[in-house]
Amino acid sequence: MLKQRLQQKLLQKLSPQQIQLMKLLQLPTVLLEQRIKEEIEENPALEEGEDDEIEDVDDSQVEDFDDEFEGDVDDRDFDEPENDPDNEFDISDYIEDDEIPNYKLASHNISADDEHKEIPISSSFSFQEYLLSQLGLRDLSEQEELVAKHIIGNIDDAGYLQRDIHSLIDDLAFSLNIKTDFKEVLCLLRIVQEFDPPGVGARDLQECLLLQIRRKKNGNKTIDDAALLLEKNFNDFTKKHYHKIQKKHNLSDEELKAAIDEILKLNPKPGNTLTEAGRSAQYVVPDFIITAFNGDLEVTLNSRNAPELKINRTYAEMLEAMAEQKGKGNTRQKEAMMFVKQKLDGAKWFIDAIRQRQNTLLVTMEAILNFQKEYFLTGDETKIRPMILKDIADIVNLDISTISRVANSKYVQTPYGTFLLKTLFSESLQNEEGEEVSTREVKKILQDCIGAEDKAKPLTDEQLTKILKDKGYHIARRTVAKYREQLNIPVARLRKELV
Repeated sequence: MLKQRLQQKLLQKLSPQQIQLMKLLQLPTVLLEQRIKEEIEENPALEEGEDDEIEDVDDSQVEDFDDEFEGDVDDRDFDEPENDPDNEFDISDYIEDDEIPNYKLASHNISADDEHKEIPISSSFSFQEYLLSQLGLRDLSEQEELVAKHIIGNIDDAGYLQRDIHSLIDDLAFSLNIKTDFKEVLCLLRIVQEFDPPGVGARDLQECLLLQIRRKKNGNKTIDDAALLLEKNFNDFTKKHYHKIQKKHNLSDEELKAAIDEILKLNPKPGNTLTEAGRSAQYVVPDFIITAFNGDLEVTLNSRNAPELKINRTYAEMLEAMAEQKGKGNTRQKEAMMFVKQKLDGAKWFIDAIRQRQNTLLVTMEAILNFQKEYFLTGDETKIRPMILKDIADIVNLDISTISRVANSKYVQTPYGTFLLKTLFSESLQNEEGEEVSTREVKKILQDCIGAEDKAKPLTDEQLTKILKDKGYHIARRTVAKYREQLNIPVARLRKELV
């Protein structure tokens, strides 16, 4: 049964200005620049530069005009002349989009003696285009060329074929109406695998390395041993079961080491040699800069993080002129005034949001700096104190979500390097003396121990656990394994090397 009833609810909703501030907070410096450019393009009342201290328009004047506008929206007085001789400011000049003659827009400040220079535009082949250019040098029939092009189209940027031969046969039948068989596709795949770079068109890592080592075959025993390892003992090689390989093929330590060194020279992702060359270099732009001077630390915002924005003087003066003419304009003039007022309000809100963002970033970073002062003075990672988002939120009296937005995707430049701000946050554990230490300190010690180990007999997780206990850190073996995985360090067996 349907019923109608009245109900009151108390809800907490974020205003558009608060949503805008939260979005700006989580933007790093590079994206902030792009966001400001977008806002300047969308809002003509906003522009870059230092504020000229324009007096704010009297809101009371605008409110009086708004009240009149709300009541007279539907009462359109079209008989009122638009070009009133008593009005010095004619809003129709800004609304009507008349075509401006070309001669007013042309510039004639170029001399015949000026030197004209053309900037060359760099261009390069994509990886697939590079393979197709090599395909054109082969004498193939029309169908074989179409099949080979389809094979190349299924090779990823790393150089591997992403579809098996049976799937390629089905694809050719359904998409290109080409009937072929396994033998023909495999034969054309072998042709593609002869292209440069060596190893392209492989279906797995083993085949990729074999294609490269076979190109090197010249009767050299080391090359032959390397090919034997890849072809007959690939699983044992990847698991570093060197004793099994030596026993099976009667290889000495020197011969095995020479063959492994030859394999390590090969490229597991041959396609990346061309893909990486075509990519532009990406640089890290720090959001905060920390400098040390005579034992004191100072934090500053990157200048790109603190752009100078101001209200467009033309729009501010335009609104003042409209406010003085209230009651004299027609409906189009009133609509124009509301448009100008909306753009000015949007510009003020955006400038205020940028200023609040700068203040929040600085306050949060200063709290982190004071909390981790010993680390920033020495650069020793073992001096990092355990710190979570709540610790900083309590200091600056902000919400944890706000601190998370500040720490996310932000970089800090220190005298010891540039790194992500969120890497300073870590959990705590107790040492033998009952003091709380950061997990970053334990990971640093763990990393140093593995870096100094004997590669012929790498330390196991049990041995690492014992070393940490001797240093006063009582940690379980599974915790050591977890920290090792977080550091992207493989198990002891995979760290073993032949010396």
